[in-house]
Amino acid sequence: MPLTLTVLGTASPHPGPDRPCSGYLLSGSGAEVWVDAGPGTFAALQRHTDPARLAAIWISHLHADHSADLLAAAYAFAFGGMTPPAPIPLYAPQGCAGRLAGFLGRPDVDFLKSVFDFRDLYDGHDVRHWNLRLTARAVAHDTEAYGLRAECQGSVFAYSGDSGPCAALTELATGADVFLCEADLHEHRDGEHVRQVHLTPEDAGRAARNARVRELLVTHVGPALTRESAAARAAAVSGRPTAPAHEGDIRTF
Repeated sequence: MPLTLTVLGTASPHPGPDRPCSGYLLSGSGAEVWVDAGPGTFAALQRHTDPARLAAIWISHLHADHSADLLAAAYAFAFGGMTPPAPIPLYAPQGCAGRLAGFLGRPDVDFLKSVFDFRDLYDGHDVRHWNLRLTARAVAHDTEAYGLRAECQGSVFAYSGDSGPCAALTELATGADVFLCEADLHEHRDGEHVRQVHLTPEDAGRAARNARVRELLVTHVGPALTRESAAARAAAVSGRPTAPAHEGDIRTF
């Protein structure tokens, strides 16, 4: 089976009406993986699959706009009648379990282990679910953060997560059929820390061009940009088919 990407949410830095924050459903070889769990994406996920059937959850970093709906999922799995047959593998940066437990006012994480099987990501982390291979690469952000390369029977998907310009983006996206890449910034401002932790549309386009991807999808577009203008700016640099990601988009490749 080919890879299928379903866009659940793209908003940055907060959700809007009918526009959740970052979240995607990646399907391949019978495995379904929820990639990033931004606010609003758990509800959107239920339009496309039964969350209890997920093979895994993969979280790029622990900022709330990429992970907060893990709380909604925990409640659904533990108390809402969506109990999975076994704890769902949850790949995330170190400390994810403690972050969730702390928000819920619990001193330990044991109660979460009935629904989540917490597994720490690291640079080069590699795992397979059936024929779907997931590889993490550390990227440049202001917290521990990873991009994703997914491969399934010859199809390749790459996802930047949140990142500033870095060599790892090109490496994880090399030859990808679809490269889903953030374009949060209108422009870099000299002397500010944001210079290294997010991308402009031109940065995204440059990474796609250098990685020789087949198609670039622009996501996580910040409030100083529109999705369409970000995609147009990225396309001018990438030399590749480029489009903005929209909620509900489904791509099979």
